Amino acid sequence: MVLVEQYPPMTILYDPTIRKDSTTNGVTSPQFATEQELCLMYFDKWSEQHQIDFVEHLLARMCHYQHGHIDTYLKPMLQRDFISLLPKKGLDHVAENILSYLDAESLYAAELVCKEWYRVISEGMLWKKLIERKVRTDSLWRGLAERRGIQYLFKPKPGEHHPDHFSYRALFPKIIQDIESIESNWRTGHFLLQRINCRSENSKGVYCLQYDDNKIVSGLRDNTIKIWDRNTLECVKVVLTGHTGSVLCLQYDDKVIVSGSSDSTVRVWNVATGEMVNTLIHHCEAVLHLRFSNNMMVTCSKDRSIAVWDMVSTSEMTLRRVLVGHRAAVNVVDFDDKYIVSASGDRTIKVWNTSSCEFVRTLNGHKRGIACLQYRDRLVVSGSSDNTIRLWDIEYGACLRVLEGHEELVRCIRFDSKRIVSGAYDGKIKVWNLVAALDPRAPASTLCLRTLMEHSGRVFRLQFDEFQIVSSSHDDTILIWDFLNYNDTNNSAAGTSNNVLHGGSNAHTNDTLPPLPPGFE
Repeated sequence: MVLVEQYPPMTILYDPTIRKDSTTNGVTSPQFATEQELCLMYFDKWSEQHQIDFVEHLLARMCHYQHGHIDTYLKPMLQRDFISLLPKKGLDHVAENILSYLDAESLYAAELVCKEWYRVISEGMLWKKLIERKVRTDSLWRGLAERRGIQYLFKPKPGEHHPDHFSYRALFPKIIQDIESIESNWRTGHFLLQRINCRSENSKGVYCLQYDDNKIVSGLRDNTIKIWDRNTLECVKVVLTGHTGSVLCLQYDDKVIVSGSSDSTVRVWNVATGEMVNTLIHHCEAVLHLRFSNNMMVTCSKDRSIAVWDMVSTSEMTLRRVLVGHRAAVNVVDFDDKYIVSASGDRTIKVWNTSSCEFVRTLNGHKRGIACLQYRDRLVVSGSSDNTIRLWDIEYGACLRVLEGHEELVRCIRFDSKRIVSGAYDGKIKVWNLVAALDPRAPASTLCLRTLMEHSGRVFRLQFDEFQIVSSSHDDTILIWDFLNYNDTNNSAAGTSNNVLHGGSNAHTNDTLPPLPPGFE
């Protein structure tokens, strides 16, 4: 005999097919109708709180499937289309203000809710406001607006009018397509290449540069500073002369150009006229690098010292403090309101307090002299003659990552929130993924995005933004690598490069930098 295990009968908590009521064949009984009318009459006489208490008691006496029916009945009653209700009360501006906080994906969805929502979005010009907000808060959008002339859509030229809502709605995906194209060109190494030939009788290298949308300012081995027009790529008439040695470093703002030279001087020039307005004589050997910001300047030299200056005016710059501690030439400095950071051929990076100029700490790790660095927030990125790049946390002095790939001295380095771009004596420029480099789980093989090879000599200096790299070299050229305007139709005029990481080293027999370019020595 087989024993069958007995299970208790299943209890169905809610079956929507079951409906219990006091109807017979769809006809309500007279008794129920009378009792219901009496209950409603009493209910209407009670206060709101008493009504709530009564309904709560009713709900407590119901079974689960009845709760389900009531829930289905209440849901549409509890929904409120507040966007449609506001304009009916003359509050269109409130509805517009609420929807103006939406991102693009949510704004697309909101347009599909109903005609009233679409009207509020359209008449409120919310796509225009979204693009304006992006341009205000995102440097990539701001740069695109300037390069594509989009800023004139927000403030039309005299005599012109704002485009309609549909124009802004159509513009948004075009901007997104532009951004995706730029990111793709960075990843795949597609660029439109422009070349400035700086060769002169005495020139054998462009040691430093800085650029903006209108000009490139360059320092050359022939002791001059030359300014190049961004549109024509021609040298403007004014050539700054006065240094008696190679121009090794420079920086400019809207008022002055400040340059340092192998003649041991720092010179100040009027950016508009090219007139020399000041000469600072302090260092006893070549001035290798300088930085200025907020009425303060820091210079460093082959004489192993760092000088901190107060920039009272273009003609009055006073020496505040000399920082001593490096045991070899100080090749580069950077600073902000908190720290001054310096790097030397003695293989160390030193950190100093900006306000007091007191020494804070030393970052050790490079195996050869350090040629370049950039410092921002807590991050320091440095390049060395040990052919590596190191990322440091300045507060803890810890090395976060070592990037390997260059075959010779890493001479220049810059980074932003996404990328590190480095140039080296192997003639190559490498683009690295900064976000991945800061992730200890990211494999080393994934960090170098592209290797760009167009220079035929050592890369001395570079600067970049979201759209381009501008680099200078011992080959007497300035190259502009344009990632914005590349497309398949101008492929023949553009450059491409292979994503190749080359290991190996070019070891040096001493612990200082290898021979510096002419002018540094």
